[in-house]
Amino acid sequence: MKILFVVDARSPIAVNWIRHFVERGDEIYIASTFAASLALPVTRMETIPVAFSGLKKATQRPGAASARTLGLRTVIRQWLGPLTIRRAAKQLRAFIGEAQPDLIHAMRIPYEGMIAANAIDGLHTPSVSAPLRSGRLIISTWGNDFTLHAPSSPLMRQYTRRTMQRADAVHSDCHRDIRLATEWGFDSAKPTLVAPGNGGIHTDIFCPPAKLVEAPIILNPRGFRPYVRNDMFFKSIPLVLAKHPNAKFLCASMAGEVEAIRRIRELGIEDSVELLGLVPHEQTAEVYRRAQILVSPSIHDGTPNTLLEGMACGCFPVAGDLESIREWISPNENGLLFDSNDPQSIASALIEAIENKTLREKSARLNRDVISMRAEYGNNMRNAEGFYKRVIDN
Repeated sequence: MKILFVVDARSPIAVNWIRHFVERGDEIYIASTFAASLALPVTRMETIPVAFSGLKKATQRPGAASARTLGLRTVIRQWLGPLTIRRAAKQLRAFIGEAQPDLIHAMRIPYEGMIAANAIDGLHTPSVSAPLRSGRLIISTWGNDFTLHAPSSPLMRQYTRRTMQRADAVHSDCHRDIRLATEWGFDSAKPTLVAPGNGGIHTDIFCPPAKLVEAPIILNPRGFRPYVRNDMFFKSIPLVLAKHPNAKFLCASMAGEVEAIRRIRELGIEDSVELLGLVPHEQTAEVYRRAQILVSPSIHDGTPNTLLEGMACGCFPVAGDLESIREWISPNENGLLFDSNDPQSIASALIEAIENKTLREKSARLNRDVISMRAEYGNNMRNAEGFYKRVIDN
């Protein structure tokens, strides 16, 4: 197949998916919305900035900025980012015309899907004397595309609906987003695929330690994002320590984060919290294997890849109670759920996780099966191959 991916090529999630098709021998083109250095032998990669993505350094990982910067950047991109779509789409349209792909896969709605849909529409307008073959368009939805970004501004609503109406197929990491896609204009008769956004878990890398961790070590792998209630998470820590003073908390991608340091000092929990720096993705399995419990205090999510990775490594999952998360976690069966806006709810779930060894052991067995059956990379990517072929032939 000749495939054009429209992605943020800095993202390990996107790269993990694309790698399969590169190694399979397909002809791969990449339009990256951020400058990136890609260690994959693709046919051609071009940078197409949109929504001020050209202002970021190529070496900066997604989500690497401070909490305050990320929050401000999100609001600016939601309100002003759509104004940049037409210019980026024009550049992408030229790339499509040169590559002539069988398939275009935009891996996120804002802004990759939006510029892809706009670019394809431009290939078939009356002003184009000889419309070019554009290939079928697949849109991937990521965790908060519909619940956070789509309703955030009038232009985001408009472009989200237009993108869903233009899509020939939708890939999502949860069934909830397939339902929401139709509510935003996607034709439910068209092909869909539900699979982890990164293609799935490499179970040879993300696997449990020889012996599950006995000490109460809790890992928050989410870093600072506008939709993760780390403020509530930090407030929950003293409540947990009141019952389990030996508990330790690991916080990924928070080393040097001013807000995290301030909250830890205000709460007097410096001795119980370790702020971790950015860890290369291929080394993150070792971080998961240090922990007994994984906590994910988000209020917007699809299927977090960190959740699946932690489950694969034997962590007991404790997460915000969201429709999409319930597709993976059945409370008191293979994990626990809480209200991410309530520190007491978070603390109660963490205390139950620490004290209920039987539940943790049962969960570890169940989650190994869940990952093997639903999230294993090889099986999911074979399903993706079939999905691609159905979309091309549809």
